[in-house]
Amino acid sequence: MHHSHGKHSKGKVSYLESLERRKEFSPEQLLNMIPLNETDSILDFGAGTGYFSIPMARRTTGNVYALDIDAAMTEIINEKALKEKLSNLVPVQGSMEALSLPDDSIDMIIASLVLHEIQPLAPLLQQMKNALKEEGHLICLELQPKGSSEKAPRITLEGMEQEMKEAGFQITEKYFPSESLYMLLAQKTD
Repeated sequence: MHHSHGKHSKGKVSYLESLERRKEFSPEQLLNMIPLNETDSILDFGAGTGYFSIPMARRTTGNVYALDIDAAMTEIINEKALKEKLSNLVPVQGSMEALSLPDDSIDMIIASLVLHEIQPLAPLLQQMKNALKEEGHLICLELQPKGSSEKAPRITLEGMEQEMKEAGFQITEKYFPSESLYMLLAQKTD
């Protein structure tokens, strides 16, 4: 599975932690929009600096797996987890395979601004579906492409919806947290 992240850069970290990003869509806004139970096990796929994983770990007693391909990112998450004494936050460096989760073990997967980087997407969505419990949720946040001369790869809302349906997910909610951002809430179906 192809997944390119480039070198760890200070620019990426500063964006991931920026106030501008928080204003656009804060972790609290997300947490108030999703069906999060206090015992849920969660996978934050492409966790970055823990923007969503840290607040989620505060709200659940289940494990929050913060998965990122970039070791520098999981290191940042690890430091934050130690500082906040979040023993249920589990940083994992690597891909979905590195996590080796048993089937039907996760209540919710959050994939924020990462799925557009993965080609082909279908095998990963299948792995996510397998890891999710029956009626588990996949939450996908992506930037809507602007025009056709896009430098970075992006996937449209319609394209993502199609990929999810083909993988056996049912879209239950669509949100547009900001002008450029869309969020799909999908549920595992048989």
